[in-house]
Parts: sequence; structure tokens; C-alpha cells
Amino acid sequence: MPTAKSKSTATTELAVNPFAFEVFQLASKQRSKAKKVEVLKKYEHASLKSLLIWNFDESLVSVLPPGEVPYASVGEQNSFSGNISEKINDAVGMMNELGSNSLGSQDQGRSSIRKEYDKFYNFIRGGNDSLSSIRRETMFINLLQGLHPLEAEIVCLVKDKQLETKYKITKEIVSQAYPDIKWGGRA
Repeated sequence: MPTAKSKSTATTELAVNPFAFEVFQLASKQRSKAKKVEVLKKYEHASLKSLLIWNFDESLVSVLPPGEVPYASVGEQNSFSGNISEKINDAVGMMNELGSNSLGSQDQGRSSIRKEYDKFYNFIRGGNDSLSSIRRETMFINLLQGLHPLEAEIVCLVKDKQLETKYKITKEIVSQAYPDIKWGGRA
């Protein structure tokens, strides 16, 4: 007699210390809010909470200019012009074409949000207000350049409170997954 299909906690298991984009992709793929909450709970980490607070807490205000992130590095000025957002989008597009979350050898030496999230306070009002705008923006660009392209994309989305444009994660889902987050009063 066939047995009932066992319910799994998530459709795919992730590595021990997954990238934020892997957790958000997995949560987004879930069909129910309960499953999305389950995924966020399973892979709970302070870096994910920081991203979600930055994105969903209206009292937390980015002190970075909204929109595209300008970019020009000395080594690439002749071969690339535009902004870092376009460069990130190009890398993400290439990954989609390859059907992989990796660019191979180009991923070597890349950092993750998990390792860099402690720098986020520099980019929000009340975090490190002594920084000049130029210094803050330079630090932000350097952070983005060091991250895996899909991680950098998340930071750019969160900066403008646009995470929901890519991932099917809402403030309601986050509140259920992380009831310890207190919303408001951060600025």
C-alpha cells in the first residue's frame, strides 16, 4: 500500500552557511506563506535579519542616494562605462544564461553578506553620521565590488527598499518568521 508523501521542510536543502540570495530564492519558491516562514526560520542568521529590517522597517532610512549605483574603477574605465547596478545585472544575467549561481573562477575571492553585514550601519541614518557622503558612497561601492553578484544585487535592492520586486517575501512573512524583530524607532 502506498504511503502518504512525507512533507519536507523545504523543497531543497541549502549549504550550512548559505548565501542570502539562496535563502531568499528558496523562500520565494515556496507556495504558501507558512513554507516561506519555515525556510526563513530554518536559515535564520543576523545578516538576513539585518537585510530584512533595512528593507521593511520604515523608520530605518538609507543615507545613500536612491537608484543606480555609479561605478568606474581605474582598471575598467576603458572597458566598462555605466554604473555598478548594470555590471551586477550583467553578471546576474550571465548566471541565468548558464543556469548556475556561479560565474566560475570569477567568483573566487568574493565575499558574502553573512561576512559583511556588520558594515551596514554606515549606510543608514544614525549609524555613522560622521562619514562624508563621498566616503560613505566609496565604502558602499567597495562593499558591492567584493560581494558575489547576487549578494550585491540584494544589497542594492534593500538600499532602496525594493526587495519585494525580486523576491516573494513580505513584511508579514518576516514578522512571522522572526517575531523578535521590533519594527520602528530605529532612526
